[in-house]
Amino acid sequence: MRSADSEVTGILDRCDDALAQGTVPIEVFNDPSVHELELDRIFTRAWVFVGHESEIPARGDYAQRRIGRDPFVLVRSEDGEIRLLFDACRHRGAMVCRAERGNAALFRCPYHGWTYKNTGALVGAPFLKDAYGSELKKSERGLFAAPHVESLHGFIFASLDPDAPSLDQYLGEMRWHFDLFWGQCREGWEVIGEPQRTVIRADWKTAAENFSGDDYHTMYLHRSTIETGIMEGPADSADVSEWLDGYHVQLGNGHHLVRVVLPPDVEGPGFFGYPDEVRELFSPELQGPELYEGAKRTLGVVGLAFPNFGFLSFPFRHGREVAEPVATMTVKTFEPHGPGEIVITSWALCPKGAPEDFRRETYRTTMGTFSAGGTFEQDDSDPWISIARSAGSTYGRKLGMNLDYRMGLKGTASSRRVDHYPGPGLAFYPMLEEGAQRGFHRRWLQFMRSSNGYPEAMSAEQQNAGAGMPEDNGNG
Repeated sequence: MRSADSEVTGILDRCDDALAQGTVPIEVFNDPSVHELELDRIFTRAWVFVGHESEIPARGDYAQRRIGRDPFVLVRSEDGEIRLLFDACRHRGAMVCRAERGNAALFRCPYHGWTYKNTGALVGAPFLKDAYGSELKKSERGLFAAPHVESLHGFIFASLDPDAPSLDQYLGEMRWHFDLFWGQCREGWEVIGEPQRTVIRADWKTAAENFSGDDYHTMYLHRSTIETGIMEGPADSADVSEWLDGYHVQLGNGHHLVRVVLPPDVEGPGFFGYPDEVRELFSPELQGPELYEGAKRTLGVVGLAFPNFGFLSFPFRHGREVAEPVATMTVKTFEPHGPGEIVITSWALCPKGAPEDFRRETYRTTMGTFSAGGTFEQDDSDPWISIARSAGSTYGRKLGMNLDYRMGLKGTASSRRVDHYPGPGLAFYPMLEEGAQRGFHRRWLQFMRSSNGYPEAMSAEQQNAGAGMPEDNGNG
């Protein structure tokens, strides 16, 4: 029997060869050895989203979070600093945080009573001097903490790798878009309601590549949402540009997004579909006139910051009785929970200062569309689950089955690279190509291949490297 190391090396070799042809081996979506290596080489190194500052506004506020399979406590400590503490007692490793969220000055291990400040410092243990004398130095036995925690527009990210680049460096050109989406509200953003968690038998990469820019599925899988009026769209049109009128944008480092922008000569709702009373909360003074105009002309966005932070903002209707679509903003993480199993955590957000009736409507609409019971999420979950089932099949692996990601390569699709996208990144129009997914898997493979040192930055051009890639199709 082949060892796990040789098995995963073989899978990565096959993936490298397959990506050069625009395909991906099916087994990467449900393999135990791949899963374990992802935890080690991606989720202990990459910057991952762990929560929003509005969830822990006061000193002592905390919430349980996970990176990969590992438990952490996101806390605003008594000194006002935001920390991410590894939830494992330094005595025997038991979890010290026993509630989903709350407010506490101390965390006490239920096993032997070791007690820690919410900064992570050890402050005491039963019979400390009798048990240890002078051998145990409290200053050396505090809870481990993530070496890097940074907040951007209230969104908190962490990296467990001491050698990780700064969050700004990691995001690269995605930072400009974060400023566009979340940096222009005078009072910032806040989470409304509780985050939802769903466990499904699927692979985290399937969900991540979907948010990177899979618009091909919209016109078929989500067609019923147009027919029922939940989402506006050309249900009877055969014109691709009407279905997929927007940009796929590759931003390097595995980050991608879809952005729908009003043409320069068209007046429309803009500002992600928010009503006038919410648009007034946006200000050009915060990020400058260019980004303000960008938000003013943006109808909606879907994106992914590598590896597993998905975000979406579009106006939807949550029922037939709703006259006008309601703007929504949701962010998600896709956490690997096991081979072919993920935990999807979803947050609903709203600009601070928005009227209470709008807050209720946007929360209700988000729950009706992109929550555990939402229309879109239920649509997506079924094929995601079946992909993992196929990826774990004996016959599929015996066949050496490769999944097709060739759309947008030379000679395929109508999508072309364009120069008129209003922002940084490599942009393609219309949204009928799979360069985002190929770029995601190239970055994934780079992390998986990097056993020593932090993976180097990967530009959008490098993600598209190789003969026949979309840049050969010419500019539009």
